[in-house]
Amino acid sequence: MSSISARPSSFMSTSEYEPPADDEVLRLVQAAISARNHAYAPHSHFYVGAAVLLHGGRIVEGCNVENASYSLTQCAERVAVTTSVAEGHRNFRAIAVASVGGAMPCGACRQVLAEFGMDMAVYTVDVIDGEQKMRLLSELLPDAFSGTDLLP
Repeated sequence: MSSISARPSSFMSTSEYEPPADDEVLRLVQAAISARNHAYAPHSHFYVGAAVLLHGGRIVEGCNVENASYSLTQCAERVAVTTSVAEGHRNFRAIAVASVGGAMPCGACRQVLAEFGMDMAVYTVDVIDGEQKMRLLSELLPDAFSGTDLLP
């Protein structure tokens, strides 16, 4: 598996962003790869695992859960987030997503992640060749919809 820098691209201001340590990134990526083994994808056969890193170092995993009615499919990222929230956690430092090809989170997942902070690191890993990438969520979803957009 190739190594990855935990530093964001030079495009983003990093004044408040503190990247996870290299050992945390390694644990996070390994957890996402492990979670992928639990994916339920009988229709697309596109298995995805995700893992969120909480402040304090705990990692919560999720995997995609397909449905024959495709719009009811749950992405791995949203499963990891909702599991975390159901356990009482709302402070995410990073998320890793593992799939063939190293797919980025879809738009819906990006919006769900945005609810918990735009400075979240998003790591992707291609489970075939081990290539890893990192972006800040703010790079992946500029001008995200937020609570400030809601009418009072």
